[in-house]
Amino acid sequence: MLTIHVAEASPESAVVADGAHLAAVGSYEELVADHPRARVRRWPGLLTPGLLNPYGPELLEQAYHPDPREADRLGTEPVFGERGLALLAGNPSARGASARRGVQRMLAHGTVAVAGELRGRAALDAVRGAGLALAGRPAGLPGPASFSPVPLVLLPALAPGNPARFAVFDVPDRAALVRDGASACVATVVAGRIVYRRR
Repeated sequence: MLTIHVAEASPESAVVADGAHLAAVGSYEELVADHPRARVRRWPGLLTPGLLNPYGPELLEQAYHPDPREADRLGTEPVFGERGLALLAGNPSARGASARRGVQRMLAHGTVAVAGELRGRAALDAVRGAGLALAGRPAGLPGPASFSPVPLVLLPALAPGNPARFAVFDVPDRAALVRDGASACVATVVAGRIVYRRR
């Protein structure tokens, strides 16, 4: 089934998803006229190609992402350094669960691709299971490992025939996205599926 995704602040950059790929990209008015039977998903803010997070190994293999049941003991933020590595050491199921929680955090920040050489099966399985693309690292990394690195790394422009992989941020324009960062994400779409939606 065809789905038109349009965001309030970028009606000129709407997309038509046909399963896992984009059938068309253009203004909302044109796409609705060309695809009158497509269902429409309206979003607040700005629709973009989605983000590349350049810190795959640091966030998925060198940090422990606590289970909500561990919040009283470990908090809710990733645990880095020796303590994080100790929590991951010697426990394949803990590594896998932590990597899946880390990927969920990435999706909640508009990430649709991950960079850096992932060496562990747990992180690779979590990334592949979510449908995230693997990419090369940018030449210069934008600072410490973060789910919302500064500056944000946007993927190339959306185009017909490409994978339906994009994100929507509740901001009025690109300047606000740069200022507010990836925490403004309201939806992430990978392979035509909404894999994250802010409640």
